[in-house]
This record gives sequence, C-alpha cells and structure tokens, in this order.
Amino acid sequence: MAGRPTRTKEPGRRQPGRQPRARPQDGQVLVLIIGFVLTGLLVATVVIAASSVYLEHKKLLSLADGASVAAADSFTLGQLGSAGGTPSAVLSGARVRNAVVDYLGRNGAFARFSALAVAPSTGSPDGATAVVVISASVHPPVVNFLVPDGIRIEARSTARSRLSR
Repeated sequence: MAGRPTRTKEPGRRQPGRQPRARPQDGQVLVLIIGFVLTGLLVATVVIAASSVYLEHKKLLSLADGASVAAADSFTLGQLGSAGGTPSAVLSGARVRNAVVDYLGRNGAFARFSALAVAPSTGSPDGATAVVVISASVHPPVVNFLVPDGIRIEARSTARSRLSR
C-alpha cells in the first residue's frame, strides 16, 4: 500500500457521525449586545430629561429677567431733600410683586409654564432693587411617569432703577 495517501484530520472539518462540541462562549455576545443597547437607551433618556429641565430653566430665567426689569420700572419718586436734593427711585415690595404678576399675565406665562408661582421673597429689600423669584414645574419627556408632579425649578433675577439726566 505504498501508493495510497494517508488521511489526516483537518482541523476545521467535522467527522461524520459526530456532533460539534458547544463552545462555552456561544450566546454570550447576544447578552452583551442587549446589555449595551439597554445602557445606551438609559443614557439617552437621562440626557433628554436633563436637557429638557435645563432648557425650561433658561426659559424661566429669561421670564424672571423681564419681570424684574418691569418691576424695577414701577418705581415712584422719592422725597426730595431740602436745598434742591436729587430725586431717587423708590420701590415698594407690594408694588414690585404686583408688577411681576401683571407682567407674567400679559406675557401668557401662566399658560406656558406648569404651576408657575411668584415666591414670597419677591419684592424690594432695600427700596431700590427689585428682586423677582419665580418657580414652575417641569415635566421631562420619557421619564414623566417617574415624576408625575414634575421637577420644581426656580429662577431669581434682580434689577435696579437709576435716575439719570
């Protein structure tokens, strides 16, 4: 039998009648892919919710800035001293608060923001500065079922009136 070649096993070939052995890694990649997809969706949801809260806070801050300027413009002239003193702008807390509520009503802010409220600290602590503090609830998309009452945000703005020639 000198002319017959000998048969050797090729490394990748199956022997007839034998079942392939299962490798211990089979199926692990699918679990890893599902885990990465779920982690990616979770991160995207958190980023969307945080961005929504951030943008609503910026809108509320812009509204507070406008309200503080309107409130600072609601001044009355102060008493002039003897010998021709200079007039001064005087703000009262109640007048500032009324100007803020009026500004928010004219701009339709109560319809745009959920649970919009003017904080009790809104007023004029020194008679010359209008301090406006407003708060609202934000309902972030996708995760709204986790926080049904929304996330409470607050914006604070300060403005001063100055009389000049």
